[in-house]
Amino acid sequence: MEILNQEAKKQMEGCKARAREAGLSFENDTLEYIVSNRDLVELSPKNMIPTLYDYWLHDVELLKEMGRYELYPNNPYETVINTRPPMSFYNDNNPQWLNVMIFYHVLGHIDFFQNNMHFQHTKNDDFAGKALADKRKIASLRSKYGRWVDYVIEFSRGIDNITNLYAELSENNSVSEKPSRLDFYFGHFLQNEKKVGFSEFQKELEKYNNEVDKGDDFAEMRFFSKLHERYPEFESVYKLYLENFEEKPKTRDVMEFIMENSEFVNRRENKWMRSIMKIVRDTSLYFAPQIRTKIFNEGWASYWHEKLFLNDDRIKGHETDFAKTHARVTALPRKGLNPYAIGMRLIEYIKEEADKGRNSYEFEKLKEINKRENFDAKTGKGLDYIFELRKNYNDFMLINNFVSQDFVDKYKLFVSGKRMNPYKGVWEYYVKSRNAKDYKKMLLNQLYHPPDIQVKSSNGNKLLVLEHNFESKQLVPEYIKNVMIGIEYLWNGPVKLNTHILDEEGNPKPWTYYVKEREVKGKERR
Repeated sequence: MEILNQEAKKQMEGCKARAREAGLSFENDTLEYIVSNRDLVELSPKNMIPTLYDYWLHDVELLKEMGRYELYPNNPYETVINTRPPMSFYNDNNPQWLNVMIFYHVLGHIDFFQNNMHFQHTKNDDFAGKALADKRKIASLRSKYGRWVDYVIEFSRGIDNITNLYAELSENNSVSEKPSRLDFYFGHFLQNEKKVGFSEFQKELEKYNNEVDKGDDFAEMRFFSKLHERYPEFESVYKLYLENFEEKPKTRDVMEFIMENSEFVNRRENKWMRSIMKIVRDTSLYFAPQIRTKIFNEGWASYWHEKLFLNDDRIKGHETDFAKTHARVTALPRKGLNPYAIGMRLIEYIKEEADKGRNSYEFEKLKEINKRENFDAKTGKGLDYIFELRKNYNDFMLINNFVSQDFVDKYKLFVSGKRMNPYKGVWEYYVKSRNAKDYKKMLLNQLYHPPDIQVKSSNGNKLLVLEHNFESKQLVPEYIKNVMIGIEYLWNGPVKLNTHILDEEGNPKPWTYYVKEREVKGKERR
């Protein structure tokens, strides 16, 4: 692995300037590396984060990837990760013209990462640096506690798919707990009450840091003891603020609830378990928006690499090569789902419809096919419209709102079925439906959809009751036992899960799973 050379870096900076002129928005600092096929194969199990903590499953996935690569050798082009600054990796087999195209693709991803609201909780920290610190922390704990560290990781990863991303995003935009005296002073008093300038704010911050540098536990006490000379009214303002403060209840997912309320995990000798659970939870929250925006994100990057590279003079002489590469990436499969293809075509379709004013009520009222096909209000607002979607939408919202019959008809999309040909004795695929409702349902069924499981009640460290909000999809039965045992271990008490299972006719039936002393029992009763 080596950093991009100066000539290629200069090309990347040129791509940034053109991308900004087209409307993309991103921070200027980026890191680019040239890597081999083997490097990309080894990074894949860790979701392309080189510094992610070590875990046995990563080794298993690496062996699978290496075996797959030996059977089907290929040259993966690139990958980009949402760190601060963003890091991207480029295959050392890429020709120069291809890297220019990929630069635009990567910049589309970076624009999406830094402007889509689902990624806003990832903006505060450099995840690669944080992951490295977490990796060292787990390695240190593993040397002390041995295999028990891997057990806690295993149990935590069993429930890391039900971390509550949307509650986390909501709480990032609201004040849910009473602020400490220090947080109130710097976060509210100086900025809202006194409205001090930046230089004055920096001076106050420096005064506090000088007290911290003395290296004892009395920095905050000394700082506020001197504060009354500058702002004698501070204490009364802070007291009044606390009296009028309305504390908002915090929604906790199962892992966070156990971290905060398990007497076992919070024992002094078991505090290390809590730190591992936090690492697993933070990692899950970091990757959650990428999973929920896969189609939109890849479609957005593909849309912009095509639009920008076709207008780049460096494409001259490589038009055919670009057409072949672009077609391989964005081709619509006859069966299955290509997120690059669906995402890019959805964005193209939405922009065209908005340019013609077809996202209006006036257009929706039209019933005649000829009038709908010829409707064109020439608004020219398509570009602004897709940028607004990029700011707020995820895959579910994009598909649910914009996969229409007009979209399905325009790109000749269909839902495929599979049946046995009794005469040839082979399975064959056929066009099952060209209806937009069926196609939308197929897309939505393939999206990431973790179960909604909440803590219903708990009795100290005795019985923990979990409630599954059944949404027509049952939990995977073969996973329930091990996950429940893991929860029971971390909770250190009996755990009960209320859910539903589907009978042979597909009707939901109430079902309760109960775990006590590492044994799971199920019964058809709530």
